Amino acid sequence: MTRILGIDPGLTRCGIGVVRALGGRRVEFEHVEVLQSSPDDPLQQRLNMLGSAIARILDSPDPPAAVALERVFAQQNLPSVMGVAQISGIVMFLAAQREIPVTLYTPNEVKMQVTGYGAADKTQVATMVTRMLGLAKPPKPADAADALALALTHAYHLSRVTGAGATSAGARQNRDRFTGGLNAAAAGAGGSANPAVRSAAGSLTPAQQVWAAAEQRAGKRRKNARRSGGR
Repeated sequence: MTRILGIDPGLTRCGIGVVRALGGRRVEFEHVEVLQSSPDDPLQQRLNMLGSAIARILDSPDPPAAVALERVFAQQNLPSVMGVAQISGIVMFLAAQREIPVTLYTPNEVKMQVTGYGAADKTQVATMVTRMLGLAKPPKPADAADALALALTHAYHLSRVTGAGATSAGARQNRDRFTGGLNAAAAGAGGSANPAVRSAAGSLTPAQQVWAAAEQRAGKRRKNARRSGGR
């Protein structure tokens, strides 16, 4: 069992999500929250408050074995990027002090792993996180769902690295959740998304397999419709 801390960094809101990787692709929800600091407070006070809260989580009696952190990337909103970078630096510093490994993931990597579609919106991500962890309702605000999505991404990354089989009961349960979640997410977006998956079937995540199967079925329907129209 591996305890994973996912962090969606931000200066005003910082998402914190903790899951337990139980082996294979079985993942269990443990905790989620959003740390907040006021823009009216001095910067150093905000950094100290958020950093202290993160340090307490890392120093808990059952500390995380790994941290999954969103990778900073360029945006038009420079102040927002600066805040994300500042909190990311604090997280990596605190984790390094405790010899806890940190893995960085881009937003697209997280979306692809969780939904099978790299351009998924926040509603789709939250829907899938809810399904995959068996939650009663989507975590709010979005920072909370994003933090759990990061933790899930790392959990599934570890399952691939360790070579764990994807045929366990937990994996089958997650695939069922993936199927229902993808249908709900697509319906909520008012249509279906096309991830244009080109990888070999053996390298696809369960979510990607669902999308690929849906695309294949849609292609067959279009082909049959053309045949019927030509008669």
